[in-house]
Amino acid sequence: MSVLTEAIAVRNLSKSYATRDGHVTALDRTSFAIAEREFVAVVGPSGCGKSTLLKILAGILAASSGEARLRGTLIAGPRRDIGIVFQSPVLFPWRTVLDNVLLPIDVQRLDRARHEQVGLELLALVGLHGFERRYPWELSGGMQQRVAITRALVHDPAMLLMDEPFGALDAMTREHMNLELQRIWLERRKTVLFITHSIPEAVFLGDRVLVMTPRPGRLMDDVRVALPRPRSLEVMNTPEFGAHVRHIRELFNVRGGIG
Repeated sequence: MSVLTEAIAVRNLSKSYATRDGHVTALDRTSFAIAEREFVAVVGPSGCGKSTLLKILAGILAASSGEARLRGTLIAGPRRDIGIVFQSPVLFPWRTVLDNVLLPIDVQRLDRARHEQVGLELLALVGLHGFERRYPWELSGGMQQRVAITRALVHDPAMLLMDEPFGALDAMTREHMNLELQRIWLERRKTVLFITHSIPEAVFLGDRVLVMTPRPGRLMDDVRVALPRPRSLEVMNTPEFGAHVRHIRELFNVRGGIG
């Protein structure tokens, strides 16, 4: 990461929630940095604060202490230079594919004519040329998620946050979407933080894998994935890939399982 500019800086980030029994700490003194154009995956047990971390980086949730910065600027609320993809595509059924993609443009009152061309180019990039005037109900789950990814990219964000975007897909579609996401990332080279419960998915996609402890979530390890790109699905059968997966699984086994 030494030759790349720092895009995301997280310093001693903590988040606690008030409950009837006191306070629950979801995220505890977490620190890391992500370089420009890096693809970083995050894995950890359920309830370890992965989604809390993403919401803080998205500006949706305020930290209890510590800070997160994007390109040196404090993240203190929702920002236009951040794209988000959730597990559900959250497409409006009454809007066409292209109109769903252009939703951030309409909300931010940007130049629709200029961004419509960008949207069409991105839809072609994700393999949806010819589907621009279709409606979400006419698309498969994988195709809907491609629309969501396109929507997150259309306003050229500095950072792309992805919260288990393929978690609801079947295994074969999920593998195909992993290949597609890698291809899109290699084409666009956005800074990506990708949350997943799947260790193989994290290793396949990531330049690095941040491993979180059970709650309260802390950074347990930062695993650099030294596998050449582009990666085909066959890389999952290599000793190098298996070594990364085993190392991360062993970290969870020591802690009592991934949850």
